[in-house]
Amino acid sequence: MSRIEAGSEAHKDLFCRQFVATHQVFDPETLPWPELTDEELARLRTIPFWQEVYHTERRAGAIVDAFTPQIDDPVVREAVALQGLEEARHARLIRVMIDRYGLDATEQPIETFPADLETAFIDFGFGECLDAFLGFGAFKNARQSHFLPEGLFEIFDVLMFEETRHIVFFINYMAWRERQRGLGRVRRALKSTRFYGRALGRLLAMVRRGQQPNDGRDFAVTQANVFLDEFSFAQFVEDCYRENARRMKEFDPDLMQPRLLPAMADMALRGMRLWDRRRPHLRAAVR
Repeated sequence: MSRIEAGSEAHKDLFCRQFVATHQVFDPETLPWPELTDEELARLRTIPFWQEVYHTERRAGAIVDAFTPQIDDPVVREAVALQGLEEARHARLIRVMIDRYGLDATEQPIETFPADLETAFIDFGFGECLDAFLGFGAFKNARQSHFLPEGLFEIFDVLMFEETRHIVFFINYMAWRERQRGLGRVRRALKSTRFYGRALGRLLAMVRRGQQPNDGRDFAVTQANVFLDEFSFAQFVEDCYRENARRMKEFDPDLMQPRLLPAMADMALRGMRLWDRRRPHLRAAVR
């Protein structure tokens, strides 16, 4: 439990200072990209969503950069500007990988952003929270299955750490922002739920696009079985939950962390375990 009051100057200084202090300096071009065998290269090329990932990262950097000048507080503005730099670097990292390994992904135009850039930034932030939580489970499963060489996972782990920093920063930014506007905990929770619902709706729309006849480059959850061996929904949810908890332990306990998605995952896991325990009795009753 955080000892710092949300919305206070101490809270703002803590989450901004920690974000700036944990920034890493690296050049995607000079990372230790591994040489891949023909088999490993073919496996990398079977992953269907590199174009979607590349576009998402480019769009993220553009949204953050566009919103940054509208932030009045200089401390918060400096931190958000740094996030924009990191989001753009994520896009460069994916571009380097695409070019180095000859992946089938082209640069798509970024859509025009709405006039309300703050809402666009908030929508992006909650979407990133949802994507990261699901990505934790997929990343763990792919790494354990040795789907790709460990050298690539070590590079992706750099990106995963920065994504985790981003969502911790965003959750604290939102708590600070909403308290500055007089919103209490209940109203903040309801607002978060609404924005998570919007993020889920966009994700489901993207999945539906991936299931439609198209160029095959939209992400689809149904295509994720290329690296999720013997996929189990319950195991996937548990991996997301446990990996989220493990990664969050790296951050100052006084910083706020996402609660809604872990709580929903925990509830789902409890329900599935209860169902598994009751299933033999239900089968016996049917007989």
